[in-house]
Amino acid sequence: MRIACSQFAPVFGDLTANTDRIVDEIAAIDADVIVFPELATSGYFHVGHEEVARVAEPLDGPHMLRIITAACDAGKVVVCGVAERDGEHLYNSALIAGKGLERPLTYRKTHLFYKETLGFTSGDTGFFTVHLPHLDCTMGIMICYDWRFPESARTLALKGADLIVCPSNLITHFWRMAMPVRAFENKVYLAVANRTGTDSNAGEDVTFNGQSTIYSHDGSILTDAPVESDAIIIAEIDPQETRSKSFNSINDIMKDRRPEAYFK
Repeated sequence: MRIACSQFAPVFGDLTANTDRIVDEIAAIDADVIVFPELATSGYFHVGHEEVARVAEPLDGPHMLRIITAACDAGKVVVCGVAERDGEHLYNSALIAGKGLERPLTYRKTHLFYKETLGFTSGDTGFFTVHLPHLDCTMGIMICYDWRFPESARTLALKGADLIVCPSNLITHFWRMAMPVRAFENKVYLAVANRTGTDSNAGEDVTFNGQSTIYSHDGSILTDAPVESDAIIIAEIDPQETRSKSFNSINDIMKDRRPEAYFK
């Protein structure tokens, strides 16, 4: 199967312009699964409930529906970062839609970063996987700062993920050390769709560092993007290669776990 990550700088606060771009790329990119950055429809640095509320919409909102329709029409699986409204709650979410899914879903970011805590509600979906029968692939989702917690990727791997996708707006550089470890320690493919550019708000600038990367299950880089420019990266992966967790005739990284010893 072919997986793609789209890297670009969303226009801050312009849902229509960003959705136009996303829909066009869904139609144009030759891949089975396409991953867009965190908060790709809105831009990132909206501070406080009122600002987030201006760009958040429910799953059946107009921009969400355009992305869902584009994914279904193209016969592709799309994972796209969005600001999601559910009643009074506002979530930093990943929309999952398209071929092989009975209905669109959202994963709501578990670990909120920095000033996200002032406007977003901590996610309530927990970590889950989505089986894509037409690709013989089980996919897990995490968002950006979730990477910092090894439990995130491990939970998804224990739930059968062959592939973890990670819509991101990364601003530090530590992820470049940790992400390949997350792939290696769980023997899963890992696709990080980061963004570029700078968001400015209330006298503060937040700059993102690009270099979206698709990692193999051994932690090696299959393909990556430049640090600053827009890019679409694509890799061929074989989900079946992740399923044996053995690395010699005796040891298996999942069967050898001893959870009873970890929290004594």
